[in-house]
Amino acid sequence: MRQRRRIEGLWIYAVAFLAFVYGPVLLLPLFSLNEGNYATFPIRGLTLQHYAEMARNTSMLQALQNSLKVAVIVSVLSTAVSVPAALALSRYRLPGAGMILGFMSLPLLIPSIVIAVALLIILLRFLGVELSLWTVGAGHVLICIPFCMSVLKARLEGFDPNLEEASRDLGCNGWQTFLRLTLPLAMPGVVSSLLMGFVVSFDEFVVAFFLSGTQTTLPIFMYSQLRFPTKLPGMLALGTLVLLGSTLLVIVAEIIRRRGAASDNPGDI
Repeated sequence: MRQRRRIEGLWIYAVAFLAFVYGPVLLLPLFSLNEGNYATFPIRGLTLQHYAEMARNTSMLQALQNSLKVAVIVSVLSTAVSVPAALALSRYRLPGAGMILGFMSLPLLIPSIVIAVALLIILLRFLGVELSLWTVGAGHVLICIPFCMSVLKARLEGFDPNLEEASRDLGCNGWQTFLRLTLPLAMPGVVSSLLMGFVVSFDEFVVAFFLSGTQTTLPIFMYSQLRFPTKLPGMLALGTLVLLGSTLLVIVAEIIRRRGAASDNPGDI
């Protein structure tokens, strides 16, 4: 009886916690359908007008295009850097491996505004680089690498390294073993890393705000529009679409990352 009450208490706590964290987010799609300009109850009525107006907003479409370009490039670069790093840290006993991993994970611990200001000073004062989408991408790569590393390292540690030794015994060199064995086995982690890097870069605001110059990304555009009350319904509609897209990509990334994790055969993908 006591065990049953404990389980019921945990369920109540879990439901209350999820409602507290995600309740305000779930109100976003509801208010995006409101006919009025203000996110208040009671709503005046339901309409899809705000979604239709988004398709005619050229500034928003340009910002969306910029964000997509940056996110795609950042996800590819972050994954390309993280694959050899994760492979080295999971396969070899490197001196100071813990320190290296901790150093690569620092962007997760340092506030984004500190990273943004530091990059801004380095790019403008020391390198003399003009702010653009390229500088935004450079900052996003720095932030995305820890996320990609965690996904790839977990995947590479999930299958038997003896398979690679067997490949070398059969005459394959290191590069052939990587292309024919390691990379296919790690492919779910690679795809998951690409999706995770895309989501992190696409949604990032602080670094993009400091490093974008005159080329705005979608989060910056949304922030600038919130100063005008009449623009709020359109931003709620846009935020709803971004929320749905980001959630879908994160779910897909997690499913791909766990693909084959429950298999008894370490070589399954």
